[in-house]
Amino acid sequence: MDQLVFLGILAVSILITIIWGFKTLPKEKWQIMAVLPKEKSLHGKWEGLNLTYYGLLCANAYTFAVIIFFILGASAKIPLSELCLLILAMLGLCMPASKIMARMVEKKKGTLTVGGAVFIGILAGPWLVHLTNLTLGRVFGFDVHVTVFLSALCVAYAYGEGLGRLACISFGCCYGKPLRQCSPFVQRLFSGFYLVFSGKTKKIAYASGLEGEKVIPVQIMTASLYSAAALFGTWLFLNGYYGAAFLETLIVTQVWRFVSEFFRADFRGGLKITPYQLMALGGIAYSLIVVLMFPAPEDLPGLRPGLHALWNPWMIFLIESIWVAAFVHTGRSVVTGAEISFHVHESKI
Repeated sequence: MDQLVFLGILAVSILITIIWGFKTLPKEKWQIMAVLPKEKSLHGKWEGLNLTYYGLLCANAYTFAVIIFFILGASAKIPLSELCLLILAMLGLCMPASKIMARMVEKKKGTLTVGGAVFIGILAGPWLVHLTNLTLGRVFGFDVHVTVFLSALCVAYAYGEGLGRLACISFGCCYGKPLRQCSPFVQRLFSGFYLVFSGKTKKIAYASGLEGEKVIPVQIMTASLYSAAALFGTWLFLNGYYGAAFLETLIVTQVWRFVSEFFRADFRGGLKITPYQLMALGGIAYSLIVVLMFPAPEDLPGLRPGLHALWNPWMIFLIESIWVAAFVHTGRSVVTGAEISFHVHESKI
């Protein structure tokens, strides 16, 4: 019963959020959230730093994924101290990787890639856990099972990237091909299901000139598919099918990453098969080897201990800190600028 209620609340909340994002976020006013004055220019106006809804939505998605990770990890009896240590190590590795990999593939400084960060996380995750067990684990007497950890992490990732795609709609990135350039079959398929972006500062406008065009709603498709995979993965995890939960969420997300690249119009590298697609396929093959190397235990997790683990002042502080760090990392726009002027309302003096 607890599982049913928990999954039901998650499903309804995510569905409402995705519908809201589909209808609202392509609009121009949902890109820049706030502007902070930095310094005064020679002509009397202030140069501004744009804070974006992209950053807000990314931070929300990051934080939600971390919360799910803690719930699942604690439900599988992994101590909170080890969960905190490992998730901070993974975030410390993957967040910089999102910029580094994007710069390597797309040759642009102001770009982030979740796909590249995930690939690094898949490669390093098992060995990070294994190394931690061999070092700190022997000193402090703990042993985190690799497959259980990766299962919780991959389910949480599916939630995080699914909801994170709403940030892409806000910024106008990761966009699909215009319907007018697609085959008649694809045009009929998406005749009532598409996105139209407005705003000259959205990436779809300045990078591809597709403002006002009907485009394939790749972001919404990704958000829906990943969220469904995450919900099923949660059910598998909570019923003790750790290996299945890990493989199900990873295979669904990475196969779709490979397929969805063919529907996208933004620049993804100069090859027909993009580096991100190769990373996705490589991640799947690698994960199969990991599951064989680290067989999952047969322990059955408990949802209530996982939920109760969050009600701790230090956990709340950590989660809030992760939100702030994620917003600072993703919310400061480097590709848009602003000029601000201030004046006095004479009638209100």
